[in-house]
Amino acid sequence: MPLHTGPAKPAGRPSTVNPFYGEANPVSGMTEAPPQHRLPEGPLPPATAYQLVHDELMLDGNSRLNLATFVTTWMEPQAGVLMAECRDKNMIDKDEYPRTAELERRCVAMLADLWNAPDPAAAVGCSTTGSSEACMLAGMALKRRWAQRNADRYPGARPNLVMGVNVQVCWEKFCAFWEVEMRQVPMEGDRFHLDPQAAADLCDENTIGVVGILGSTFDGSYEPIDELCAALDELQERTGLDIPVHVDGASGAMVAPFLDEHLRWDFRLPRVASINTSGHKYGLVYPGVGWALWRSAAELPEELVFRVNYLGGDMPTFALNFSRPGAQVVAQYYTFLRLGRAGFEAVQRTTRDVAMGLAKRVAALGDFRLLTRGDELPVFAFTTATDVSAYDVFDVSRRMRERGWLVPAYTFPPHREDLSVLRVVCRNGFSSDLAELFVEDLERLLPELRRQPGPSTHDKGAATGFHH
Repeated sequence: MPLHTGPAKPAGRPSTVNPFYGEANPVSGMTEAPPQHRLPEGPLPPATAYQLVHDELMLDGNSRLNLATFVTTWMEPQAGVLMAECRDKNMIDKDEYPRTAELERRCVAMLADLWNAPDPAAAVGCSTTGSSEACMLAGMALKRRWAQRNADRYPGARPNLVMGVNVQVCWEKFCAFWEVEMRQVPMEGDRFHLDPQAAADLCDENTIGVVGILGSTFDGSYEPIDELCAALDELQERTGLDIPVHVDGASGAMVAPFLDEHLRWDFRLPRVASINTSGHKYGLVYPGVGWALWRSAAELPEELVFRVNYLGGDMPTFALNFSRPGAQVVAQYYTFLRLGRAGFEAVQRTTRDVAMGLAKRVAALGDFRLLTRGDELPVFAFTTATDVSAYDVFDVSRRMRERGWLVPAYTFPPHREDLSVLRVVCRNGFSSDLAELFVEDLERLLPELRRQPGPSTHDKGAATGFHH
């Protein structure tokens, strides 16, 4: 969540309320707008307050045309009704809302089965506000297990966590917040994610685990989790170091089980201790809900689970947040029930087909070079061709925004800072018809961009609208 300071411009800017917006405010009159940076002196009629907020929100972008975000932007009306019915239920209060708690338990069981846990009944897990919280919980469990194994040296020794430089920013936050050294495998050449052997080479007796990403934020590619586990198996045979793996499947963990069944990335690999996903990404639920699962109770130290009784009953909890609405968990269960395996496969396959078809169309324009093709996550990244000098990806992003499309342009991390790309995230609801309109708008811009004397972006290091 961004941090905000006070108003950047002086308060007191004159503004008015449309006289049609309802009954007069007895304090300020009908047409004088309330102050923006301090509480108004008195109440507004609900219709007036609604319309003021509604009008300002019209200046937001259209979420359905936002090709930067992985987050779900469309659900069925029935899901919206269920969420409205549950928005006043506190998810943490399992004694007061036992059926909501039961739906959460069922979702965990379904995910354990989907991710091939050896004994789904023995797997443990919980809902979270998103993958960021889920990653924090998984990292805390890795650190505590390492501390238990190294009780004779800890806290004198400093733990470290190995990952690719392409990880989502939540892992940087985890290492900063919990005082863990972050060891990152850099990008090299055309490899834009973690190299298994390079990751194993960074491990030592203070390594709490290795993070593998099933669907990189930067280009949508899967990291080779099977090869990573094999490299760590070889490391254990050679040194005795037993390093667990956490799979950050924020997006891919809800794609691969349906489209890449033979890909070994989940609990089929004995070294995988925990997995997280974002229910609000390819889990097809509005934000924010995530899930964290552990292979068994042995991977989640009991001392990290707290029990409270002041809401009634004996309530175990393992989360950074306490109170949060149950609506998203209910919506996740609705989606699982509504689609089933066959429905999820149909939705994800359609999304991948749209991504691959769109990537092919973009490449056919001749001005761009694909880095990925949307054949793993329904996401692809592309940059300008080597012979294009009149414009850059930042020009394309800015001009497409004028037509309503939000397409992020950004530079890659260290060792490939020279590479600036555009990325398109295809989600459920981004149809082949919308993809066709996207290509038409992009093609319509190219003649004008080609006539530029050079790229017009002043700050080449500034990303445009890119958020992890």
